[in-house]
Amino acid sequence: MSRAGEARPLELAVAALARRDYSAEELRAQLERRGVAADEAAEAVERLAAAGYVDDVRYAAARAETLAARGYGNAAIERELERHGVGREHVDSAISGLEPEAVRAERALAELGRGPRSVRRLLAKGFEIDAVEAAGGDMWSHGDAHGHP
Repeated sequence: MSRAGEARPLELAVAALARRDYSAEELRAQLERRGVAADEAAEAVERLAAAGYVDDVRYAAARAETLAARGYGNAAIERELERHGVGREHVDSAISGLEPEAVRAERALAELGRGPRSVRRLLAKGFEIDAVEAAGGDMWSHGDAHGHP
């Protein structure tokens, strides 16, 4: 391939990365959607990864932190990272680097209130039931202010 042919996939990848961070898989797919051949897209992503511009460990950790700060639980964060092509080992590493889910659930319950509606909201946002139960503490055995569990 000529040097001019090599530049287009790299230029497209760098332009995409200038707008936001991508996982390697996500960037490769983005290049292919822009008309870059699969092998050229893979080569461009590999070159950028070797240079440190694409880093799934960094991407996963930063994305997980962002989602946790927005009130999402581990299950939702895992699904989002996997949807963006992050490998299981990087997903697990990113999740393990977060503040414990029960602590985040406790903070959310303090903000939302300690009733059934708040519990449903946390479960819908991907919190594991064990984390919500741990965060709820005595709410489960004594009920909330309205006598609800």
